[in-house]
Amino acid sequence: MPDRSSTPTGASVAIITSAPGWRRLVPGTESLARRAVHAACRAAGEAAHVTITLADDRAIRLLNAAHRGKAKPTNVLSFPVMHGMGDVVLALETVRREARAEGKRAADHLAHLVAHGTLHLLGHDHLAAGEARRMERAESRAMAALRRPNPWKRA
Repeated sequence: MPDRSSTPTGASVAIITSAPGWRRLVPGTESLARRAVHAACRAAGEAAHVTITLADDRAIRLLNAAHRGKAKPTNVLSFPVMHGMGDVVLALETVRREARAEGKRAADHLAHLVAHGTLHLLGHDHLAAGEARRMERAESRAMAALRRPNPWKRA
């Protein structure tokens, strides 16, 4: 059963941890994911009702194949049900691998990807340059609110 909570942002968040390795990778994973949803909502000025599933590469590979025709894992998938409502699924091994390759803390990468997925549920996208800049700014605001590094600032 998902753990669901809401806060003054008007967002409600349910967390499903289907891959227990998340708790080893990022202590306090569920709390961080919940805070990242709320930070993304505040950055966008909107409420959301989100279910976060902390899965593994196998699960996300199946979802990616079924919904996007890509039979490979990816870091995060968003499944909007209606504006501001839907599911965000993250892949443990991919997130771990990307964080290592990019020299980031896994917790910072997780927070960014949860905010990214939440913004997709709120209608943000990154297909066109202008949309991408707006989404990146919202992600940067969310990460600043979490006191995490800006994922778009290059060292």
